[in-house]
Amino acid sequence: MDDRFKYRDDREAYSAARVRALEALLIKKGVITDKSVDTVLDFFETRMGPFNGAKIVAKAWSDPAFKDRLVADTPKAIAELNLPEGMAGAEGEHMRAVANGPHVHNLIICTLCSCYPWPVLGLPPYWYKDPTFRSRAAREPRAVLKEFGLAVPDAVEIKVWDSSAQIRWFVVPERPAGTEHLSEMELEALITPETMMGVAVAKAS
Repeated sequence: MDDRFKYRDDREAYSAARVRALEALLIKKGVITDKSVDTVLDFFETRMGPFNGAKIVAKAWSDPAFKDRLVADTPKAIAELNLPEGMAGAEGEHMRAVANGPHVHNLIICTLCSCYPWPVLGLPPYWYKDPTFRSRAAREPRAVLKEFGLAVPDAVEIKVWDSSAQIRWFVVPERPAGTEHLSEMELEALITPETMMGVAVAKAS
């Protein structure tokens, strides 16, 4: 990945220290309790995250009719699956899926801030919120994808989808060749947040 999308090596510790200080202040002022942050973190670690997106994509790979319904009416199709309550709740409002194919590759960005479908992708990575990524991906997506290690052939159209509070996009990547024998559960292991954002492609293990 290009150096412009990298961050200080201690960013996790630095951010964690700032979060602890802010949490302590909010608790002291009575805005939240000492359990509030843990409850939210547990929710996005165990109930809302990329494991839901992997289930959705694996189902789309295994069931072409479901894939069609997913692209046509994403919330309605997702509601067919046995996923946790809240898929259409906070940060999941108005989710829309777009599918990659032999002639088109989709890339998800947010030019305004960092709108992101948390229920299917988890929390947005640092680089997704970076102003350089947001602006360059809109202007020169092919060059940016190459910096991620993904060389999209010139014959393949790249479509860039701008997420917002009104629509939160995610990608149904192409199913890798040679995976016809895999079960849906096995297919889930091939699907990452990056493939559902369009900065990577799914690969057979």
